[in-house]
Order: sequence, then C-alpha cells, then structure tokens
Amino acid sequence: MTGAVQVTRPQALAWRLGRQLLAPVGTLSAEDVVRRLTAIPAQSDVELAVRTRQQSSRPGELGEAIRDGRVLRTFAFRGAVHLVTPEEGGAYLALRAAGRQWELPSWQEYYGLAPHDWPAFREAVRAALDDHPLTPAELGAALSARPRYEHLRETFANEPWTLLKALAWQGDLTFGPSRDGEPTFQVLAHNPRWTGLPDLADAGRHAVEAYVRAYGPTTADHLQYWLGAGLSAGRRRIQGWIRELDDRLVPVVVDGAASFVLAEDVDELLGTEPTSTVRLLPAYDQWVLGPGTADPTIVPPGQRAVVSRGANLVVAGGVVAGTWSVHQDDLTVTRFGDAGRPSSDALDEGIARLGASLPRPLGTATVT
Repeated sequence: MTGAVQVTRPQALAWRLGRQLLAPVGTLSAEDVVRRLTAIPAQSDVELAVRTRQQSSRPGELGEAIRDGRVLRTFAFRGAVHLVTPEEGGAYLALRAAGRQWELPSWQEYYGLAPHDWPAFREAVRAALDDHPLTPAELGAALSARPRYEHLRETFANEPWTLLKALAWQGDLTFGPSRDGEPTFQVLAHNPRWTGLPDLADAGRHAVEAYVRAYGPTTADHLQYWLGAGLSAGRRRIQGWIRELDDRLVPVVVDGAASFVLAEDVDELLGTEPTSTVRLLPAYDQWVLGPGTADPTIVPPGQRAVVSRGANLVVAGGVVAGTWSVHQDDLTVTRFGDAGRPSSDALDEGIARLGASLPRPLGTATVT
C-alpha cells in the first residue's frame, strides 16, 4: 500500500465514533440511526442503542418507526432477529438468500419440500398472511389445512423458526406486532417502503459500501466477518465486490495496519482528531458487534468473554474500558483494570448522555 493515507488508531476510532453518531451525537431520526448502523440486533436494548445516538429523542420513537414500517424486525445476520430499514434491508436478505439453504438435501428430507415446491409454498404463506398478521401457530394451522402442507403441522407446533427464517430471507414475511406476548408475522410486500430483493451483485456492492461507511477504516477480514460469517456470503463473492468497488475504496494505513475507506471520506478522516469521549452503551451494541468482539483494537482480548456474555459497555475513545449496570435507578460503573482511566469530565458527560437516553432518571452514580 505504497502511498496510502496514514492515520493513527485513535484518529480512526474517533472518526468511526462520528460516523456512528456517538461523538458528536447525531440529529437523525430513529430509522436513520438504524440505517447508519446497517442493522441493530434485537438482543440489544435497541431503544437505548438508538436514543444514545440522538441529541433529542423520546421514549417509544423507535417503536413507532417499527409499527409504521419505517423499520423492520426480521431474521438477518447469523439467523438472529435484527432491525433494518426496508430500503436497505433487502440487500442483506438477498445476500443471505443467495445460499439457498432450503435446497439442501437435509432440508428437502426434513420439510418434505423440493426446490420446485417452494414457489407454490411461498405463495401459500403470503396468501395465509394476506388479511392480517398471524402467530406461528396460526400460520401453521392455515397452511396445514391444505392437504399439500398437512405434514408441516408438527413443524409449526414445535420448531417453526428455521422455516420462517428461509421465508424471511426470500422477502415473503417479516415480524408483525406482538399479540398477547406472542410474535406475529406479516406480508413484507404490504410495506410501501419495501422494494423487493435487489440483484445479488448490486446487493453485495451496496452491503460492502454501507459497512465501510459506518465501520471504516476497515479490512477485507472485517467484511468477511460481517457479510461472510454473518450472512453466509461466500468469500469469493465478497472479494469480487471489493474489487468492483476499487474506484470507490482508498487504501489507508492505521498504525501500520492496511485498511481502506470510501474515497469520499478520506478528507474528513484526515481532519479528525482523537477523542477522549466516553459513551455508556447497551450490551451487544453495534459498536462492538460490527467489527466483532475478536477485534483487539475495540475489545481488549482479556475482556472479550465479559463483552460476549452481554455486559453493558463503557467505551472510552472508541475502546471498551469497562462495564455498567443500573440497580433501582442507581448506576455502577466498573472500569477494567488494564484500561486507561477516562477523565472525570468525559465520564461525567457519558453518564449524563446515558441518563438522557433512559426512560427514568438515574439516581446516584458509583465508579469503581
């Protein structure tokens, strides 16, 4: 990478904090925060993940966006439920669907559906959901009432999720509003913002570009983790999409490590100064899941297990420096012994940002 742009790791992390609306905090709507991060795992405190990235927010704003269809809940990365926007989510579903997992011999045997059976099966699913959302049990009852799908009754009664994932990846259904604590599914095509699954090549290039924009400076290995391990996009395809974007990607050396960013972002990256900003983020926040908890520049290797098990995160200058918890509205911040000590002012500001993003005011704050 002779002649590549040179930046320091603190500088790169400071720029990424800005891209992820953490420093400075952004002014985007809830759905635009989701779009910026590409996806948010539902296992996280999704409302806190969004609100902490908004200068002005209110409780329930994200829920309204989900109910209005401006944000989707669907099966995406690693088969888990994620929040995506309908305009962007199709790219990730297209990548996941490209593996055509439902055509594997084991699937054909288990579900009694050959590849040529799927068009009619998908049509039957959409027809069953056409009038209103259904719970998995209700959907199973509607389908198994047809003689052709009677054999699926037991599947829907016991473990329908794998089959539902395949339907979600193909753009047939998405989560609807919960009913009495039960999840429901609805026809995705009823969402006016949904434009269908894009062409695979277009989806791949879009997914690469979106990731680099939000998580750069980054590497091909990070893209393999995000799109390969996350969506089963093949390594060869990912490398091909990177090559096709050669005129859009610029090499960057981050403390000696070869990386790249989008050409349009180079000047902003070079003009970014390192920051001591502290943010208190929810467990499984995209700040760590985007690059992966195995990235030692974000998560100290000795603390990876704590982060992976679901601790709430204290991030200082872009690096996980501790954990936090709230009990009876009182906050406890526990710093990692091997982490640099954030300044009192930065920590106080981070605590105040957390307090502004929670549904109830914080009480006392203890730092250990």
